[in-house]
Amino acid sequence: MSDVVEQTLARVEETYRSESRHVLATLIRLLHDFDLAEEALHEAFAAAVEQWPRDGIPANPRTWLVSAGRFKAIDVIRRRARYDASLGELAKSMEIASAETPEEHHESVEDDRLRLIFTCCHPALPPEAQVPMTLREVCNLTTEEIARAFLTKPGTIAQRIVRAKAKIRDARIPYEVPPPSGLQARLDNVLRVVYLVFNEGYSASSGTLLTRADLSGEAIRLGRLLLELLPEPEVLGLLALMLLQESRRAARTSPDGDLILLEQQDRSLWNRAQITEGITLVERALSSRRFGPYTIQAAIAAVHAEALDAGKTDWAQIVGLYDVLMRADPSPVVELNRAVAVGMRDGPLAGLILIENILQRGDLDNYHLAHSARAELCRRVGKMEDAKVSYKRALALAQQEPERRFLERRLAELSHMMS
Repeated sequence: MSDVVEQTLARVEETYRSESRHVLATLIRLLHDFDLAEEALHEAFAAAVEQWPRDGIPANPRTWLVSAGRFKAIDVIRRRARYDASLGELAKSMEIASAETPEEHHESVEDDRLRLIFTCCHPALPPEAQVPMTLREVCNLTTEEIARAFLTKPGTIAQRIVRAKAKIRDARIPYEVPPPSGLQARLDNVLRVVYLVFNEGYSASSGTLLTRADLSGEAIRLGRLLLELLPEPEVLGLLALMLLQESRRAARTSPDGDLILLEQQDRSLWNRAQITEGITLVERALSSRRFGPYTIQAAIAAVHAEALDAGKTDWAQIVGLYDVLMRADPSPVVELNRAVAVGMRDGPLAGLILIENILQRGDLDNYHLAHSARAELCRRVGKMEDAKVSYKRALALAQQEPERRFLERRLAELSHMMS
């Protein structure tokens, strides 16, 4: 295989990683069929593998792939039309649409992933299917990754996604961003989806990398589009939260990809432009007095961002904000985060008591960060055996390699301290 061919095939792989979900979203809009669009996507990339080494890489790979996928889909529909005459008319209408230049739809193509999110979050779909389907179709997360995020079996997630696709097809749910009158009804789920996309990019659920900048960057872009559509306080709050968290990206890992805890990060590496924008947005949201959980979380992130070093963090203010968050959106994870903050404000023993109460209820028994937090506080109060047990439990649950290496280092340090 020549060097040119190898380089071209590497470019196809790179394009798949960076563009496949954009291409899929556009094909879904054009074809109005999730399964047909996915088939067309794979056919388009198969054509790229065959043609790009021979003909050269096109000037606009995404447009080429959309066009190739659409024509592949037309071929599929033509074959099926032999058994269903109604599909013949669909193929003809798609051929007419294909004659239009891609430039005429540039803005539509750019916003297709936002359209796809609103389609997946349509109120006609079961609530338990909306977010998993969006994470699968928009972000290309596997059913296993989604199942871990929801503490659910992969088979259950897969069934929900299949049924949701069928519902969209059978009910002819439109592929569109709803008019202003219909935006509010779907906003909560859309915000949740965008934040889950961001979280997978900011702290990947599994794999060799701690973060995925492509996903967190996409979530921020979607957040900005949402803000243009609907400048509501919680949209402001969510965008602020994502920017404030993203501002720490460069400081969160070592050059070797190892995890660096917040208190040990080099804050000179934090992105001050993102912090400034995030704080401005959260102040706007708070001033509305109609804010919700995302804005409160953004306010917590802003307190961290304003501290010049870890020792100057206003933990009393953070605990107070977690108290507000517990009233607005109570959950075991919020309770865990509050317990950690209490441990920083009042001493490790105070936080440890709260975390052990949570774990004794069984709420977070399979959540590795709960056991890791307990281990850290046990270590600080001198309960080394308890710390060792919790670090091991966290290590057994962790799926992400940088986190696993961090826990392994902690265990090694603990063994050295105990020897």
